[in-house]
Amino acid sequence: MTDSVRIAMWSGPRNLSTAMMRSFGSRADTHVTDEPFYGAYLRQTGDPQPMADDVMASMDCDWHGVARSMTGPNPAGTPIWYQKHMAHHMVGPIAHHDLPGLRHAFLIRDPARVVASYAAKRVAVRPDHLGTDKQVEFFDREADRLGHAPPVIDSADVLRDPAAMLQKLCVALAIAWDPAMLSWQAGLHPTDGVWGTHWYDAVAASTSFGAPDKSQPDLTRDERAVADACRADYHHLAQHKIAAS
Repeated sequence: MTDSVRIAMWSGPRNLSTAMMRSFGSRADTHVTDEPFYGAYLRQTGDPQPMADDVMASMDCDWHGVARSMTGPNPAGTPIWYQKHMAHHMVGPIAHHDLPGLRHAFLIRDPARVVASYAAKRVAVRPDHLGTDKQVEFFDREADRLGHAPPVIDSADVLRDPAAMLQKLCVALAIAWDPAMLSWQAGLHPTDGVWGTHWYDAVAASTSFGAPDKSQPDLTRDERAVADACRADYHHLAQHKIAAS
């Protein structure tokens, strides 16, 4: 493993993204960062997210400043820096090519499940909130740069067999596997964004990955339309996902 590995995991909301951050944060060699572009997104869009003012007050809201930080030295000299990024936040001037030196990976989930989980936390949800279009854009750019598909992992596969899928993800990212990734301390963590008090109730109550997804959720007509609008993007990414055992 080379020094100063920086991993950009591009996800959408309600994609198992915080549990994945917990998993990487359990490694002794890894520092994690929680949604660093969230403040910049809120400042630019005015999206009425819960705790928006608190979020913006807590972090750097300058697109270029955040990008410089994310491509700078690893915090505290840790060998690995895991950055949890929300793809739908990337509405400003920073794009894939502005984040050189990062190992880009993509965490995906069936849009119907994302909508069901996200809608429970919001008054309304739109297709752009899922971020699948931006995931596809960044995936295609990274694939062109590498000459092959970057790592894609489906949250459903992780829940079915966390150990196997995380080991495969580590191989794809060219980092050593660490069994510590399978569990974590309950509660909110110091590396969580201030929004964790609103969004992270389920993961804060957990100490490991949860049970596999079961039957498809029951969506309203409008919610189903949002999921359907994102399905082609999901399938574009899913065809490249790390194969389950």
